[in-house]
Amino acid sequence: MLKNVAAVLLDGVHPFELGVLCEVFGIDRSDEGLPVYDFAVVSAEGPSLGTHVGGLTVSTPYGLDRLEEADLIAVPAGSEYHRREYPPGLLDALRRAVDRGTRVLSVCSGVFVLGAAGLLDGRRCAVHWHHAQELSRHYPRARVEPDVLYVDEDPVITSAGTAAGIDACLHLVRKEQGPEVANRIARRMVVPPHRDGGQAQYIERPLPRSSCDTVGEVLAWMDEHLDQEVTVEQLAARAHMAPRTFARRFQQETGTTPYRWLLRQRVLLAQHLLEATDETVDAIAWRTGFGTAGALRHQFVRALGTTPNAYRRAFRGPQAAA
Repeated sequence: MLKNVAAVLLDGVHPFELGVLCEVFGIDRSDEGLPVYDFAVVSAEGPSLGTHVGGLTVSTPYGLDRLEEADLIAVPAGSEYHRREYPPGLLDALRRAVDRGTRVLSVCSGVFVLGAAGLLDGRRCAVHWHHAQELSRHYPRARVEPDVLYVDEDPVITSAGTAAGIDACLHLVRKEQGPEVANRIARRMVVPPHRDGGQAQYIERPLPRSSCDTVGEVLAWMDEHLDQEVTVEQLAARAHMAPRTFARRFQQETGTTPYRWLLRQRVLLAQHLLEATDETVDAIAWRTGFGTAGALRHQFVRALGTTPNAYRRAFRGPQAAA
């Protein structure tokens, strides 16, 4: 049963991500019939810690020994967590916690602390999309999933950036104490109890400018004619190659097939038009080569985990045209 929660901090902690943990687990809501957690803020580096907000510090009387009694240890994000070293005592405490069945949860870059403790080895994990490649590089045995909001690999739970920490915390409450408790906490926080989709829709993927040697001109032409249906044979003819040779060169220079490259560019263009214009989804489907709103929706959901209308509302507000 989830009763005892400790948020462990390092110097440079981000106050918002710490606040997420405090809001879910640190507030006494017993007057509403909700569980009360024995919550403590623990320092891994002395009684007073700096934050990434100028002049703001965090003080606490609790040290690493407080982690020994916790049912859940949460690690919020912090500045430069992806390139610093961590106190050996903290890493040992996290490993002991997992060995005895205690859950550990990270918010955003807090996942690098779990990686340093070896807790990501062989496990799926989430992180803010901005840090996904670096996390994979630091901890190659981790199975990084950059498109999801959180991953529950019990007893290790990892979440992506900032608000995804709320999703992970509410997921854990829902799992341990049922949907009614999680829903009531979410209502008090004025957040959805559960969000559909992942963080794929938030990842910045600008339209690439190719430096490919032999298919570069064809890529540029494809980029300018996304609304047209083309075959490999037609593209190969434009490149003055046999179709099989063209397909092989295309794979070598882009890392994907012509169809997949074209599909990705169309989704990228659709994202741009949904964010920057008031064109209808039908018009965008036509301009991007999907033909119909249904086809656009199908590929959009497959690529980003959300619908075109939901994407537009997320980036332009609920008043945006559908």
